[in-house]
Amino acid sequence: MNANSHPSDLLADQFLAHLRVEKGLAENTLLAYSRDLTRFLQFLHEKNRSPLNVDRADLLEYTTFLENQVSLRSTARSLSCLKMFFRFLISEGKISVNPARLLSSPKLPQRLPHVLSVPEVSDLLAQPETNSPPGFRDKAMLELLYATGLRVSELINLKMNHLNLEAGFIRTLGKGSKERMVPVGSKAREAIKEYISEGRSPLIAKSKSSLKNYSAFVFFNTRGRPLTRQGFWKIIKAYGLKAGIRKKITPHSLRHSFASHLLEHGADLRAVQIMLGHADISTTQIYTHVTRERLKQIHQKYHPRP
Repeated sequence: MNANSHPSDLLADQFLAHLRVEKGLAENTLLAYSRDLTRFLQFLHEKNRSPLNVDRADLLEYTTFLENQVSLRSTARSLSCLKMFFRFLISEGKISVNPARLLSSPKLPQRLPHVLSVPEVSDLLAQPETNSPPGFRDKAMLELLYATGLRVSELINLKMNHLNLEAGFIRTLGKGSKERMVPVGSKAREAIKEYISEGRSPLIAKSKSSLKNYSAFVFFNTRGRPLTRQGFWKIIKAYGLKAGIRKKITPHSLRHSFASHLLEHGADLRAVQIMLGHADISTTQIYTHVTRERLKQIHQKYHPRP
């Protein structure tokens, strides 16, 4: 790409590099922001405008454009990206006034996460049959997710040197490459030990590629490669159907259930925040709403005068 003929593209590349290196944002977030910024630059190109001479009126026009093109949630993310982009331009001395400084984002409706009940979780965890390498793997993964509240991306990227099963902890790298230690219960520890003993080596042996890039990982698919998000999605969805659970089950279902069940049983919100790896406690507070909704349902169902 010629920097002189595409100055806006060069600014975008520099901004994304800044987010990757300085801010340590996750790859999925970077991809989303890259799409958001490309859309904005295309909008400016059609108006024959440069990001270096944008004013607030341009941004208000772009906000209206977004609201007619994408969802409210995507609009909010796109505007968040632009605020960071213009702060970056200020810090680099490219502009002297930030046109996005007073730009407001749309208020998003609160979306409660899908949470399984304790009996539903028990039914789900009982589904893997530990008579084959994939069965041992699936049992270990489901038990580990419910025991720790890991994100699915953290699960599939888990390495052997992240496990400290004797001490009852695992080490994981969350969003922004932030490391945290999470306790692991005895049932999950036993399931992981059985998988490592009975299932992991047979799965690795099926790889037709060099193992040097893979051998550090904990979980593998049936071709001997590290498991993917899509692969795990298919696994948990199949076990949900097998368990007869009619609720929507996603790769994050056990993470949501982990947090909600801890709070239902009296766990401290700050402790749950640390275990989930949330940077802001307001993100964790969504689970207090789930807990309150659950209490209301119980009250309405069992109180003689609801």
